[in-house]
Amino acid sequence: MRKNAVTLKDAINMMVKEFRLNSGLNESRIRDSWPIVMGSMIARHTESISLRKGKLYLKISSAALKHELSYSKDKIKEVLNKELGENVITDVLIF
Repeated sequence: MRKNAVTLKDAINMMVKEFRLNSGLNESRIRDSWPIVMGSMIARHTESISLRKGKLYLKISSAALKHELSYSKDKIKEVLNKELGENVITDVLIF
């Protein structure tokens, strides 16, 4: 390998950092894993998922489910951070 050569992984990581794409990529990864991690019933009632400055915003269509999930915010944060492999989510807001 050449002295100044970088691996493809390192080059992609540098590009993601340079263009500040982490937030969008993490949000996409959360959306993709949501039905798998939370289950199909919860996914069916989830209208939108967004991530801004470490806060995960969930729009839930069912009032009963919204109430139930409000008691599980820490667990949701823990499970999704584990799925992402890093502590991306600092808070979960359900509306």
